Amino acid sequence: TTLPPPPPGTVTGTPRRWLRIEGLAALVAGAGIYLAAGGPWLLLVPFVLAVDLSMASYPAGPRTGGVVDNLAHNQATGLVVLGAGVVSGIVPLVLAGEVLVGHTGMDRLAGYGLKYPTSFGDTHLGRIGR
Repeated sequence: TTLPPPPPGTVTGTPRRWLRIEGLAALVAGAGIYLAAGGPWLLLVPFVLAVDLSMASYPAGPRTGGVVDNLAHNQATGLVVLGAGVVSGIVPLVLAGEVLVGHTGMDRLAGYGLKYPTSFGDTHLGRIGR
């Protein structure tokens, strides 16, 4: 069987590879700064995985799920939280920002992109799942 074409706007080719390299850099930076800021290394993996709790929004529909998931899975959110933590001197905010940056990088490295409102599996880096 042939797969349906990817959603319009899907990033392919060299730009897709650059986004994955950028994801690796964000993952390394996020984890490194988290640890340098005093984040407990034993909690890094559970915290990084906890970001995916945003998927619990999908029962409200693919549009709502996509918005909530995209808010949790973009560098802007992570950088705003990180910046707020640095400016305020609140270390848990710094750690949360770095977890968000690292998680988003990990997802981009794995080929998971921002969601389109059509389906959980339709992302800017292509279709995921079956």
